[in-house]
Amino acid sequence: MLIRSKAPLRLGLAGGGSDVSPYSDLYGGLILNATINLYAYCSIEEIDTPEIVVDAYDADVHESYPLSESLPIDGKASLLKGTYNRLMHDYLLPLTGIRITTYNDAPAGSGLGTSSTMVVAILKAFVEWRGLPLGDYEIARLAYQIERIDLGLSGGKQDQYAASFGGFNFMEFLPNDIVIVNPLKVKRWIIDELEASLVLYFTGRSRSSAAIIDQQRERTTAGNQRSIEAMHRIKQSAIDMKLAVLKGDMNEFARVLGEAWEDKKKMADAITNPVIEEAFRVALDAGAVCGKVSGAGGGGFIMFFVEPTRKVAVIEALKRLNGFTMPFNFTEGGAHGWKIYETDSVSVLKGVKGN
Repeated sequence: MLIRSKAPLRLGLAGGGSDVSPYSDLYGGLILNATINLYAYCSIEEIDTPEIVVDAYDADVHESYPLSESLPIDGKASLLKGTYNRLMHDYLLPLTGIRITTYNDAPAGSGLGTSSTMVVAILKAFVEWRGLPLGDYEIARLAYQIERIDLGLSGGKQDQYAASFGGFNFMEFLPNDIVIVNPLKVKRWIIDELEASLVLYFTGRSRSSAAIIDQQRERTTAGNQRSIEAMHRIKQSAIDMKLAVLKGDMNEFARVLGEAWEDKKKMADAITNPVIEEAFRVALDAGAVCGKVSGAGGGGFIMFFVEPTRKVAVIEALKRLNGFTMPFNFTEGGAHGWKIYETDSVSVLKGVKGN
């Protein structure tokens, strides 16, 4: 039997960083994000040999391990191994020879939540395989615990919930690790206009978000008023952006996006750099209205807002740089999985929609 899963990556539209502790613990965080048709994938194949075969194309790791309840956390495919170890410990799963294959539509460090989305995809595959009693909230919370607690990786909470739920979501991050996901019903014409107005550009540079997030946390802990006040404004931008999206007010959308980027740059030193600034200069000169780096900053993808009739001109201008533009559409669905039952002559596919 084969089990497959996929979970969508996300664009952080507003409020990014307010979901990171200790800010969210002290003041509460608000996030507006939306998933897009780029995905993290996982496949689990039962095999006859007593081993666990890891084919993590997203981490460039291809290894085999003796059948065990725990895989070594050695810097190789840590997301996959950490997820396997947590599930084996918490749910006492039977030991079975398996091949786990993972891959991603976007490079690591892209600012689209690739790492957290991969953990959600792996969890969803195990949920479908073993029938684990985990819904959207439970998968997202467990993915957060695996990444941030078990593996000690720096970051926030939004990516896990975006991947699990899918669609446009207004998220509240409250003290005591309380998270409330509010799905937004956005009219189709508004989604179409947003897709026509946004250019997603990869800078050609992946980055590790850990150093940026750690500096953001340090400044909050130290009471750096400039950074804290900037984050207050970023959190408010999530409210303003939600209203703009629901009303289809593109002028307000652009205003909030641009101001949020200016505030974001005050949160840590490495959020922008010459490569990012050059991309902004080229895009704005070609007719873009504003832009914002998706994710923690420092590299990865930039969202540029353009008047749709100028979109081609902006894309052509960005071709002169070392990165590339990525076509995309917004998507409604969150993580889901399906099973493939093999018979002697044919594979019968049975789709299983996630909760």
